[in-house]
Amino acid sequence: MQDELLDIVNEQNQVIGQMMRSEVYKNKQSNFRAVNAFLVNDTGKLWIPRRIKTKKLFPDCLDASVAGHVAAGETYQEGLVRETMEELGIDLAKQPYECLGLMTPHVHGTSAFANVYLIRTNDVPSYNRKDYYEFYWLSPKQLIDRLENGDKSKSDLPIMVRNFFL
Repeated sequence: MQDELLDIVNEQNQVIGQMMRSEVYKNKQSNFRAVNAFLVNDTGKLWIPRRIKTKKLFPDCLDASVAGHVAAGETYQEGLVRETMEELGIDLAKQPYECLGLMTPHVHGTSAFANVYLIRTNDVPSYNRKDYYEFYWLSPKQLIDRLENGDKSKSDLPIMVRNFFL
């Protein structure tokens, strides 16, 4: 796991300090910022990748199209732009997107304060093979059905899908 400095926030999502990512996870904290985005095609299907088996956290699990930490000093939007380029090779300066909303640990039960975004496309991205090894185009219901039938995912994935797509 690559260590990085993260902003620590209070319940109002205001920065109150900074901590290394490794310490945040060691202390099982959820008061840091993250971004998630979903690629959605014209038929309403979500592009859902599977994380590589060697990931330290959630190996071999389904994930949002983009998922990452907001680095210390970054805005949610800056984190989204960086993560989308790193993970999918998509330049958001050339691709429209929209913010669906903020999810928080104390309201939604998520693992972090996370802005969730939508990126409309019918194209399969040039995804980073060091992050993902396969993908599916799934309707929100198909994804939830897979998870209810035992497929593994990051813990926030079903929360986000139920909140924004069902």
